[in-house]
Amino acid sequence: MKILGIESSSMTASVALVSDDIVMAEFTINNKRTHSETLLPMIDKMLDTVGVNPEELDAVAISAGPGSFTGLRIGAATAKGLALALDIPLVAVPTLEGLAYNLAGDRRLVASVMDARREEVYAGLYDVKDGIKAVIEENALPAEEFIKKLEDISDDIVFVGDGIGVIKNTISKMGDASSFDFAAIHNDKQRGASIASLGKMYMEMGKSINPDDFAPEYLRKSQAERVRDENK
Repeated sequence: MKILGIESSSMTASVALVSDDIVMAEFTINNKRTHSETLLPMIDKMLDTVGVNPEELDAVAISAGPGSFTGLRIGAATAKGLALALDIPLVAVPTLEGLAYNLAGDRRLVASVMDARREEVYAGLYDVKDGIKAVIEENALPAEEFIKKLEDISDDIVFVGDGIGVIKNTISKMGDASSFDFAAIHNDKQRGASIASLGKMYMEMGKSINPDDFAPEYLRKSQAERVRDENK
C-alpha cells in the first residue's frame, strides 16, 4: 500500500511517500515560500526520485488541521485534486496527531502545540506508546490554561510543535517550576512522513473518505471572521 502524505498546516511544507512499513521518501521545506509554489513540485520531484508513478498511489493522506488557514486550504485543494484525478480515497489526519506521531513509541505523553497567536495554542495530549490515543482532545486555548491541565498529570510529558516557544515563554511568566521535556529540532515540526504513516494506519481501519467530503478543521474562526463578528 502506497500512501502520499501532505502537510501544509504551518510554514513547514512536507510531503512523504510511505509504502507498507517503509518511508520511501520525504521532502520538507521550512521557509517563507508559499505552499502554492512548493507542494506540487515537491510531490512531482519526490515521486520521480523514487520511480513511483502517481497511478500507483493507493490513497492521499492530508494534514487536516488546525493550523494556518491559508496553508490548510492550499493543502486541501492539492490533496483533493490529486485524489479525485487518480480516483483514490483521501485520509484526513488531525495535524496535532501527526505532530505527536513524530515521537511514535515514546514512553512519555506527547503534548502537541501550535502557535495560535495572542498567547494561545492549538494543543492536544497523546499517548504514542502503541499507536496513538488522545489523552486531552485537540483544542484552541490560552497556553497558560493548557499548561495547568498538564500539571495535573503525573506522567512525563514532552512538547512538540511550533508552539514550543509560546509554551516556554508562558512557563517563564508563570514562574512555573514544572519539569517538561521538549522535542529535538529534527522532530519538533510537522512531517509528511507522520501524516502518511498515520494515513496508512487509518486506511487499514477503514477511515478513508470521499475527497469531495473533506474540509479542514480550523478549531476557531479566522482573524477576518472574528473582526467581522466584533463589528456587528
